[in-house]
Amino acid sequence: MGFFVETLIGGLMAGMLYSLVALGFVLIFKASGVFNFAQGAMVLFAALAMARFAVWIPGWLGIDNALLGNILAFLAAGGLMFAVAWVIERLVLRHLVNQEGATLLMATLGIAYILEGLGTSIFGSDIYKIDIGMPKDPVMILEGTFEGGLLINKEDFVAALIAAVLVGLLTLFFQKTSTGRALRAVADDHQAAQSIGIPLNRIWVIVWCVAGVVALVAGVIWGSKLGVQFSLATVALRALPVVILGGLTSVPGAILGGLIIGVGEKLSEVYLGPHIGGGIEIWFSYQLALVFLLFRPQGLFGEKIIDRV
Repeated sequence: MGFFVETLIGGLMAGMLYSLVALGFVLIFKASGVFNFAQGAMVLFAALAMARFAVWIPGWLGIDNALLGNILAFLAAGGLMFAVAWVIERLVLRHLVNQEGATLLMATLGIAYILEGLGTSIFGSDIYKIDIGMPKDPVMILEGTFEGGLLINKEDFVAALIAAVLVGLLTLFFQKTSTGRALRAVADDHQAAQSIGIPLNRIWVIVWCVAGVVALVAGVIWGSKLGVQFSLATVALRALPVVILGGLTSVPGAILGGLIIGVGEKLSEVYLGPHIGGGIEIWFSYQLALVFLLFRPQGLFGEKIIDRV
């Protein structure tokens, strides 16, 4: 029983990171109707910026305090992601209003390649390390409840806690603030939102900025765990099944979908992997997403589209 609970907790912690990245997809799709294939590249670009700024800024300012250096690097990387969001809206999205979905999709693919190329040109292509002081050692908990206790990775726990806090803040932002309500109005109907004075272009900048912050936090966490390398872009795209499972338009769906995928990956690898071969953790989520596409394509919380003739 203890081993099962330990695996379950590990899956929930991994699932929170998937939920965080999936939120980036959902936010942009809700506000603009664009499925943002550049989200993985945004995670990579943000992580590269954080890794290099953490080295450059203390050198420029003569700072010896690692914590202060990381804070300044995070703020600088956040500012850079805001600038990226503004440029994307000004140079790309503004000129593609009311275009076909395929056109917008191809635009995000182009943005992805541009961000990856810029990341290489500006920050280099080496593997960088992000050290934000996250504890690396595992810890044993609940030794009195479970025989032998539960072995929990401190780094995974802290990462899941950060992701959970950010997810909670974003949920409050959408539900309780006037800007969040405007974002939801734009998501429901672009033309109706414009007719009551909601500026569509400004909303798109805001939502891409929020997606940039989500990408930055995810990039910092994964960069701390895995190192900043170009595989981060593909790691981030592992959140695609989460979006399919939860629904493209649902914030709660992104959260629950991430938890389901995280737990499913861990449990399938531990309990099914020995019987059908290793590596099931890599493709389990895509198989589950395929099942949902066949039987419930709108996902758990997505809106079912009914065409009337």
